[in-house]
Amino acid sequence: MGNQPSRRQFLGTTALLVSGIVANNSKLFGAPAIIRSLGDKPNSLLKGVQIGVITYSFRDMPDQSAEATLQYILDSGISAIELMGGPAETFAGAPKNSVNMQTMFPLMRKRRENQPLTEDEQKKLAEMEAQTKAYRQEMTKWRTSASMAKFEQLRKMYNQAGVTIYGFKPDAFGVNSSDADINYGMQAAKTLGANQVTVEHPANDAHTLKLGKMAEKHGIRVGYHGHEQQTPTFWDTALSQSPGNAMNFDLGHYIAAGQPDPIGLIKQKHDRISSMHIKDRQGPANGKGNLPWGQGDTPLKEVLKLMSEQKYTFPASVELEYKVPEGSTSVAEVKKCVNYCRNILS
Repeated sequence: MGNQPSRRQFLGTTALLVSGIVANNSKLFGAPAIIRSLGDKPNSLLKGVQIGVITYSFRDMPDQSAEATLQYILDSGISAIELMGGPAETFAGAPKNSVNMQTMFPLMRKRRENQPLTEDEQKKLAEMEAQTKAYRQEMTKWRTSASMAKFEQLRKMYNQAGVTIYGFKPDAFGVNSSDADINYGMQAAKTLGANQVTVEHPANDAHTLKLGKMAEKHGIRVGYHGHEQQTPTFWDTALSQSPGNAMNFDLGHYIAAGQPDPIGLIKQKHDRISSMHIKDRQGPANGKGNLPWGQGDTPLKEVLKLMSEQKYTFPASVELEYKVPEGSTSVAEVKKCVNYCRNILS
């Protein structure tokens, strides 16, 4: 490219511009406009269906910064996202996490899916969980004085590039989280432009009641995520407790759980679904595998067409969980998933 700066360099420059660090350097004022000129902004709103991505999908990429994550999103062709806490909180100045999540996530998944862990894996996971507990305590302390200005700067950087943030998933809403943690997480979500926070369903009625009531005060919703414990009535108690409670429905896990009628569930509860994760999993009879899209049993085509025809407004978030083929990257695979949706909705 000769002396022409790369798109990545321009994104880094934009982050500095937005944060005000180089606001007085007149040579850089044109950078945001030049970013726009490098190509059209992404558009993954397809026939009325907002295809998004949960940034967990990029967990194996070496750079987990907010700027790098934005580049992954743009390279995937996506215009709206569910943002994990890591990139945003790091950008906002949070303490560094010493735990290697790229090592921890697969071990957690093996345990969740009742796959046997070796003695070494059990020991490693226990050590990392102890470190994570200590880190969470450090994060709680940081959050009491975290400035929302950095989240505003992050929102502007992403919006400038054509990416909106509809969901935020920091580690701030668990059963052991303080009211201060929860208020911080919801306020940060609103500052990022999100209309929902997402959290693993705690299986604790008192906690879902608390989260729902706090969400009402903040004017957002809490989307509860489930795995293979999802059933047609899985969310009923939380939904009855508060209009602030909603479903972060996982279509692929629902199929792997052997549930027979996801279409019926979506039709019945579409107004209480704040967002949906999409992946292609097999049913129990076929091994419950997580497969490249089009190879599993998940009715992606039927669900996406239903959303378009019925004008459902909740986003469908790509969650990349199948094994990335050798020679490929998670960014390339997420792009394939988006194109799969594009072909269905074209």
